Amino acid sequence: MTAHAIRIAGVQKHYAALRPLRIQALEVGMGERVALGGLDGAAAEVLVNLVTGAALPDEGTVHVLGRATAEISDGDAWLASLDRFGILSPRAVMLEGSTLLQNLALPFTLQIDPVPPDVVERVAALAAECGIDTASLPVQVGELPQGLRVRAHLARALALDPALLLVEHPTADVAEAERPGLASDLARVAGARRLPALILTLDQGFAEAAAHRSLELQPATGVLAPWKKKRGWFR
Repeated sequence: MTAHAIRIAGVQKHYAALRPLRIQALEVGMGERVALGGLDGAAAEVLVNLVTGAALPDEGTVHVLGRATAEISDGDAWLASLDRFGILSPRAVMLEGSTLLQNLALPFTLQIDPVPPDVVERVAALAAECGIDTASLPVQVGELPQGLRVRAHLARALALDPALLLVEHPTADVAEAERPGLASDLARVAGARRLPALILTLDQGFAEAAAHRSLELQPATGVLAPWKKKRGWFR
């Protein structure tokens, strides 16, 4: 049995930034949710690409579900490996002029006008699991509030039963009042599925509510340490 969903050691990756992305050591256990702060949007994208094998580190190693990403030998093998991942990212494409039902049906079928009845049932169950009211399914995605869009991305990420969930800045455009509910739903769904998750966020409150462990990256050194609450000048 694989002991770790993710194991990163001595990684350095240069990209269009003042300094490379550095991570000395990161481990995410099977069934564990780890939140990582200290990465802006560009750095988070680089880390997601390293974990999925879309990019290889300049130094160090990345192991995912017991296999080094450097061992993925060709494009076909890499595409096949993507089935292991559910990725919740604001970069994921939604069909803005189509309904939420049609968007959530896409992982199951390309026939979305109309959506087949058996797929409608699967979508309704998936929506309920992710905290989406079925009354929202006929609404066009372009008209959805941001919190509901994040839940839609979560549902799409979970649709094909991934082995690992990658969450990339989920609350960037979400109202603060909605964030606790999102964190609770993410923790509930991942916990019920025993799904390991790496959550990249700058929202410490969300991190603490959604994850078992919250870490903060020191970009200059690559050291990860427990994410400590910031204190004001007089506290």
